[in-house]
Amino acid sequence: YRPSYNKGPQSSGPVLLSRRHLQQDADSSERVLMDMRWGLIPSWFKKDDPSKMKFNTSNCRSDTMMEKSSYKSALLKGKRCVVLADGFYEWQQQSGGKQPYFIYFPQTKDTVDKGKEEDEEWRGWRLLTMAGIFDCWEPPAGGEVLYTYTIITVDASRDVSFIHHMPAILDGDEAIRKWLDFAEVPTQEAVKLIQPTQNIVFHPVSTFVNSIRNNTPECLAPIKLGDKKEVRATPSNKVMLGWLKSSQEGSPQKKENDLPKWTSQFIHSPSPKKTSAGILQQWLGKEGEPVAKKHKT
Repeated sequence: YRPSYNKGPQSSGPVLLSRRHLQQDADSSERVLMDMRWGLIPSWFKKDDPSKMKFNTSNCRSDTMMEKSSYKSALLKGKRCVVLADGFYEWQQQSGGKQPYFIYFPQTKDTVDKGKEEDEEWRGWRLLTMAGIFDCWEPPAGGEVLYTYTIITVDASRDVSFIHHMPAILDGDEAIRKWLDFAEVPTQEAVKLIQPTQNIVFHPVSTFVNSIRNNTPECLAPIKLGDKKEVRATPSNKVMLGWLKSSQEGSPQKKENDLPKWTSQFIHSPSPKKTSAGILQQWLGKEGEPVAKKHKT
């Protein structure tokens, strides 16, 4: 299972959703995992090319998501999803410039243990589970449906006061269940789950992450900020170092033109391969990824 260290909007990422969105006769509580493109394209978008969308829909503010047409329609139709990521980056303004931080769930010592496929419970890196909205756009002239999503954001908690907004994190399986089960949990009840969380940790990382061409473990590694501001050796970032050491070294470099520009980004993890399908076995119920719907002719 390979993490992706430094990706921005319009990249693809793993997203959990209710199977009923893909199969009308499925149980709405059953979950599936599929890749979607980050940056929501509303179903009502009439242009022939999704890149002609003039608005940035990578993130959706929770206080306006029921007002803006780009999100309201999909939200009222129950198109709720959970975006999976190792964590996200944010920058703090300092006298010497902006200092990047990596923000993620607290990790346990079991994180560095390599689970076996027959294990009943995954003991690896705990992924962030962020609330999102998705939609399905069909080209006006016909063709394959494009699945896209946006990440809902909320005001940051006091622990990370240097961040103005952060992703709405769903902490625990019960919160995930309620957010995804649109048939049993109406929109008015589901949106109550969108609250700031204090169950996160963070550490400073190298400005190496500022370049979109860099996509290696160094983007996540904790650093010291100097004699007066050293990163504390917390259990969680010790686990981070162990996890980085146990991961494969290096990552293919991508051409700069192949990657989008951005100022603040959440990082994504690609969908698990068949050999690591047990990672999210508790959530999925079934292995494998659903095939995107085709436009009916």
